[in-house]
Amino acid sequence: MEVDYKNIKVIGFDADDTLWVNETYFREAEEEAGKLLSRYETPNKIDQELFKMEIKNLPTYGYGVKGFVLSMIELAIELSNGKVTNNVISEMLTIGKDMINKPIELLEGVEDVLKVLYKDYRLIVATKGDLLDQERKLEKSGLLKYFHHIEVLSEKQEENYSKLLNHLDIEPKSFLMIGNSLKSDILPLVNIGAKAIHVPFQTTWQHETVTKKEANGSEYKTVQSLTEILEFFK
Repeated sequence: MEVDYKNIKVIGFDADDTLWVNETYFREAEEEAGKLLSRYETPNKIDQELFKMEIKNLPTYGYGVKGFVLSMIELAIELSNGKVTNNVISEMLTIGKDMINKPIELLEGVEDVLKVLYKDYRLIVATKGDLLDQERKLEKSGLLKYFHHIEVLSEKQEENYSKLLNHLDIEPKSFLMIGNSLKSDILPLVNIGAKAIHVPFQTTWQHETVTKKEANGSEYKTVQSLTEILEFFK
């Protein structure tokens, strides 16, 4: 499938698992939660119930480590019928702090790609998550100098992107979004008339998965590494 990028003037990047590693740390934290709560349930059941708790709490806490930790603590109270110890709660808080303080591990080729593209295009970050955490990660990444604008969205749906593009005076036909999530980074942009390139990450959160039916008919490119997108801009 050929996609024409000659009208692109602004390129947006997702942050977590597009610019740097993120989801891997959540999987590790979920394993730790399973161990801490193993006296109350099986690891598989704990994993399922934690996911349900996170989804239930999204409207209240939003995305990110803080909401994850609060959901983990709430699940601990629920599964233990209120008998979970202070030590377990303390360990869960430590898990969250450790996640927040992880060093930034840039994905392969990220800075090489940004160095090339920012010379000819306006680059922006359009990500979701906790504002303070995302600002901290961007600062630690050393990538801020490449971006004209940073936007931390509460959700990544068509209306959120339309509002962002309108605010930045960007026509959808001149905008390209690059990200790892079909649900959040690709399909909403295609649906509003923008372009999108999917760069899959090795791990995807259940909430971000889509069915073949949902993705069917949408025009977007998929590449296996970020550096491949430079081929489209020669």
